[in-house]
Amino acid sequence: MSGVQTRTIGDDDGDQRVDRYLRRLFPHLTQGRIEKMCRKGDVRVDGGRVKSNTRLEVGQTIRIPPLPTEEQVAAERSLLKQGVTKADAALIQSCVIYRDDHIIAINKPAGLATQGGSKTTRHVDGMAEALTFGYDEKPRLVHRLDRDTSGVLLLARTRMMAKALTENLKHHATRKIYWAAVAGTPHPRAGTIKYGLVKAGGHGHHGEGEKMHCIHPREVDTTEGAKRATTDYAVLDTLGGRASWVALVPITGRTHQLRAHMAEMGHPIIGDGKYGGSSQENLGDGWGAGMGGDISRKMHLHARSLTIEHPETGAILHLTAPMPDHMKRTWDFVGWVEAHAPVDPFNMPD
Repeated sequence: MSGVQTRTIGDDDGDQRVDRYLRRLFPHLTQGRIEKMCRKGDVRVDGGRVKSNTRLEVGQTIRIPPLPTEEQVAAERSLLKQGVTKADAALIQSCVIYRDDHIIAINKPAGLATQGGSKTTRHVDGMAEALTFGYDEKPRLVHRLDRDTSGVLLLARTRMMAKALTENLKHHATRKIYWAAVAGTPHPRAGTIKYGLVKAGGHGHHGEGEKMHCIHPREVDTTEGAKRATTDYAVLDTLGGRASWVALVPITGRTHQLRAHMAEMGHPIIGDGKYGGSSQENLGDGWGAGMGGDISRKMHLHARSLTIEHPETGAILHLTAPMPDHMKRTWDFVGWVEAHAPVDPFNMPD
């Protein structure tokens, strides 16, 4: 952006409309941008507001606000061609929590899909066009989060880095920790869930859509389509047995694994209507996934941290994402304090 400019109208510029004067000086500006600057009062003549069709007189002074460069305007136009609005570009750029020459990490907002589908046109993969930061190609996703789950999401800035990160995400040294608010209090307060998962039958209006059913580990090998799944959990704080703040580590990475596992234990994640409806038998005094009152109905599941070896440098990256506003409000409401949580509750000294 350039700074504020003040120009005096010369003999050759008199009796000329404001918009035409500005377009002659700055050909890269669109008519829409000029009219918006006039409406907001950013463009002023002799200190007064003007319209885009106001005629200038010799000797007047015109104030011109900071303007984008030709390169910035070209980048905006390129994003629009890719279907990324200026607002979405600003949103996804504000989500960046880490960036180097190889990797970008964002704190994905709850409610924003990771990738597109038949009915999903607004998603991280599309907005990634705004995360090139000087590179020729947009960064590539290397893993996913559910639409309603917030938190750490990695993107690779090159094809080779995408391949390397995908491999590293499979290593045992990689560690993902999620935070969730669940109905009731799990007993014991720490443990491992090993229910297998199989996709529910039926789709569309009369089916269950993409929903996973839990099955006993001994039934996995004899159930078509079933996959083994393992989740570690630990209770970090409680609300009188009515709700709990839990940390979750997905040892395997199955679809809806954390949501299905907690629901199967009888402690659905707050706000998860798919796995914690009123018919869900749970230990949360019949709440299902809703707490009511001032607690948000949005899902309370957040990918809090990711620890991974950097494929290029070999350094260990510890990436942490702040909780979304609706979860912060819940934590404040019930009196749970983020600072009291250990970095990794599963690796505490004896």
